[in-house]
Amino acid sequence: MRRYFRLLLALGRYSLLRELAFRTNFLAKISVEVLWLGVLILFYKTIFSKTPSVADWSETEFLFFLGCYYALEGMIETLFLENASEFAELVRTGDLDFFLLKPIDEQFLISCRNIDWSTAANVVMGFVLMGIALVQMNWVFDPVRLVLFLLMFVCGLGLAYSFLLLLTSTSVWFMRNQSLYELWWLFTSLMRYPREIFENSWAFLLGRFFTLVIPVLIVVNVPASIMVKAFDGPTLAGMFGATLVMLCISRRVFQAALRRYRSASS
Repeated sequence: MRRYFRLLLALGRYSLLRELAFRTNFLAKISVEVLWLGVLILFYKTIFSKTPSVADWSETEFLFFLGCYYALEGMIETLFLENASEFAELVRTGDLDFFLLKPIDEQFLISCRNIDWSTAANVVMGFVLMGIALVQMNWVFDPVRLVLFLLMFVCGLGLAYSFLLLLTSTSVWFMRNQSLYELWWLFTSLMRYPREIFENSWAFLLGRFFTLVIPVLIVVNVPASIMVKAFDGPTLAGMFGATLVMLCISRRVFQAALRRYRSASS
């Protein structure tokens, strides 16, 4: 594990130096992310000016939810998204051969070789939003809730990563998987909203499907609920179990995809 951690740090340093070689572009990308967060906050401020709550989430609770979503998606975009989007091109050109020859786990190297530091600001802004929300709520420090939140946040990150890895693996069969990446943007759009909005509405079955079959709605909902709302043990155990299952499935599918890969020399 120490070897992989040192390698991740080295990849991070290299990616940062590459980003800083084009500072204007780097700052422009960060500015866009800040602007997008401002637009989202303004949008939800407008909604809560018309109603005191949305699906039993008050404005401050939803602000925490939004911060949790932004931090989690920021980590996915920083660590994995760029690598996933380039995987199809590696397969098409045969450059994947060079990664498979390295004396290291293929999934780790392909998933983490490039780190997009321009989206790392999203993680910081997300945690700042969560802190502001907790201060506004006069939240009383609870170490148990904090530990459970961090654990479920990591589980949410693992779930999101497994969804992305599953979509990435299809590149071996479809070569161009742009249409499948539309599913990823659908998933991230669903993660942005509490699952309670699907209760007692025409979308009830849709909410159940994306909670029990494809557990997208719990990625952000469960960690955020731990800190600002009530939580129960079965839900936490269910999310932990779902994370382990999805990580195992995504790794098996990825390895199966690599076995079906035909190198440029074959």
